[in-house]
Amino acid sequence: MAGAIGSWLSGPDPSQPGVGVGAYPGERLGLPQTGPGSIARFGRRIAALCVDWLVSYGLAGLAIALGLLSQPMLSTAVLVIWLVMGVVSVRLFGFTPGQLALGLRVAAVDNRTHVGSGRALARGLLITLVIPALFTDSDLRGLHDLATKTAVVRR
Repeated sequence: MAGAIGSWLSGPDPSQPGVGVGAYPGERLGLPQTGPGSIARFGRRIAALCVDWLVSYGLAGLAIALGLLSQPMLSTAVLVIWLVMGVVSVRLFGFTPGQLALGLRVAAVDNRTHVGSGRALARGLLITLVIPALFTDSDLRGLHDLATKTAVVRR
């Protein structure tokens, strides 16, 4: 009886080819192991996020210096600027300024040529929640990427 229960609780048999985890991140998606088009590692993605956040802080600081915003609105302005900048740049160019600086891009994994506006917005909103970006699958894609059928890859 315990063997019958354990057979479905333990998940797929790793000895079967094509089932479960690939040999490297992105293999199940048909992406190369290294070089352009390979899955970006966590450190580069975090660094790109930090660059984007600093750009947003700079733009918000400029808006405060020009008198367009008040000081108490700084944190909200930074978040809104980051979200708008990310959605617009991913939709138009396929990458954010931070991803450009670190050689990354956002790619659709369902054979579309680009990431659409709806997907870019949903992806940005999920990243603002922070938690979905922290949980990844075996292909190093966060929950926000899984939900929007995207992946951050190297350019």
